[in-house]
Amino acid sequence: MTTSDDQHMHGHLIGRQGSRRELNTPVLLVELAALDANIAAMAAKVKAYGITLRPHAKTHKSVDIAHRQIAAGAVGLCCAKLGEAEALAEGGVTGLHITSPVVTPQAIARLIALQTKTPDLSVVVDNLKNIADLAATATLPLTVLVDIDPGFHRTGVGSPDAALAAVQAIKAAKTLVYGGIQFYCGREQHIADYNERRAAMEAKTAYLKTVIDTLTQAGLPPKVVTGSGTGTHQIDLELGVFTELQAGSYVFMDDQYLACDLTGDDPDASPFQSALFVEASVVSANAKGMVTVDAGLKAFATEGHPPRPVSMEARYAFMGDEHGALVADSIETKLYIGSSVSLSIPHCDPTVDRFDSYHVVDGDTLTDIWPVSARGRSR
Repeated sequence: MTTSDDQHMHGHLIGRQGSRRELNTPVLLVELAALDANIAAMAAKVKAYGITLRPHAKTHKSVDIAHRQIAAGAVGLCCAKLGEAEALAEGGVTGLHITSPVVTPQAIARLIALQTKTPDLSVVVDNLKNIADLAATATLPLTVLVDIDPGFHRTGVGSPDAALAAVQAIKAAKTLVYGGIQFYCGREQHIADYNERRAAMEAKTAYLKTVIDTLTQAGLPPKVVTGSGTGTHQIDLELGVFTELQAGSYVFMDDQYLACDLTGDDPDASPFQSALFVEASVVSANAKGMVTVDAGLKAFATEGHPPRPVSMEARYAFMGDEHGALVADSIETKLYIGSSVSLSIPHCDPTVDRFDSYHVVDGDTLTDIWPVSARGRSR
């Protein structure tokens, strides 16, 4: 196994007290206690409702985190892309479900090859031609779920009748196994207000029930109804239609999810903790009311609000590819060249993909370095 740059630079720091402050920055940090607490909290919630958890690996892309989730009770992991599933399978992760259609001949060939290594693999479909292509290529029974469009029109069949036609085609194929249906409401995950989000999900769930009713009346009830996410997990558990949750971001709790009232109990409280940060260093402090850190556009996904400095009152502003500014009155007198600054993550999934490794910390001590196993595996 090739030693990564992160292991080469920082491996000797593992176990050394205070080594968090000795890291070459910017680096992606995971606070292990918060990560494990989040994993345990979601596992306990789902278990209390008597359904299963198959967390989405597109959030962390990590074999190490996937194994921790399975050890806590998850039945497997979801993957957005085939490449993610290949990377996790290489690390011994089982129970993989691919949540996007796999349609090209070259991708289908990879899917079938992957299935020989992980026979419990499953994939979604939303097209009769794709079903026929999978059936013609599969050499082992391949579990297939029908993706239901919740109205976003990204993927998924567009009506209960289309869902029935897809299920009938799967049932007619000797090499395919009808596994159930998938229903993911991506737009609804980040509605900040709990009551507004719940009303939206009640409407979406009413439509989902019409799909299930159509299939059931045809003698083809779905054994698995999989979907949901961190934003709607509590609502979906209470509505009681899903048999399996795909929530993913709860392991890290980025700023976009922290802005949401997830439970309706307390808008300022969350059942999960922030566990992921970018550690940066001050590289310049020559301007009044501002210091410059070494984490810029290359260190964060930038489609939302900018990151926040942790444990200090200051505003972050992007200053180019390599740099960011922390702005606050007299901040240049409080931070000095080389000072470490922890920055929050606005959007965890694409931010993770900018780094090769997680630097796992317990307080101020580096305890491990985990590869971002599926980094760049978007094909």
